[in-house]
Amino acid sequence: MIPGVTVDIDGEAVVVASAGLLSVVSSAVHRGGLVSARAIINLRVPAGETCADPGGTLAAFAGRRGVAEPYVGLLTGAPTERAAVGEEVAHGVSAAAVVTVGLSNRVASGEDPAAVWRPSTINIIAVVDADPEPAALVNAVITATEVKALALGRARILGPDGGAVSGTSTDAVVIAATGRGPRVRFGGPVSELGWAVARAVRVALARGIADWQARNQP
Repeated sequence: MIPGVTVDIDGEAVVVASAGLLSVVSSAVHRGGLVSARAIINLRVPAGETCADPGGTLAAFAGRRGVAEPYVGLLTGAPTERAAVGEEVAHGVSAAAVVTVGLSNRVASGEDPAAVWRPSTINIIAVVDADPEPAALVNAVITATEVKALALGRARILGPDGGAVSGTSTDAVVIAATGRGPRVRFGGPVSELGWAVARAVRVALARGIADWQARNQP
């Protein structure tokens, strides 16, 4: 794991915590966008929960568990205790990814209609031991999303119509950086940063998808 970064996984949540501030870009329901954070929470909530006050739900958990502020918060209906982890060290960049996977509401982007928001079912959190520019963080989000689509295709995860899927209707992605090391300009799939992120996310997703299949498919 990345020095100074810890990952706590149990039936309530996945908590990624850092000794120092992380630069984070995400689609998180709480403090999404480009922010600084000491922790990232992926909190499990009951399946079908609408979570009218996600900030309050996350704050209650953070207070009870002593999670340091500021933090970024995600919600999921997937079993957090089954979160999968992947790690990669390449080209001088270390990356760690932790994902939760649920595939009951899989969709094909651009084909399936809009729907009511629900807690996310594929949540990807990746931390890199590097100092990327903001654009590189955004690029790494795209890279992680491309890996997700590839992983679903390789696992032969199909939609109700038998067609390919790109994810689920409520996926979220978090990319966080420690700020250590050389400045990084790019986060695409053939960049040093993007390669490390892609490899870590690929390993974690492969494990998480295989675990879901083993529990939910005959």
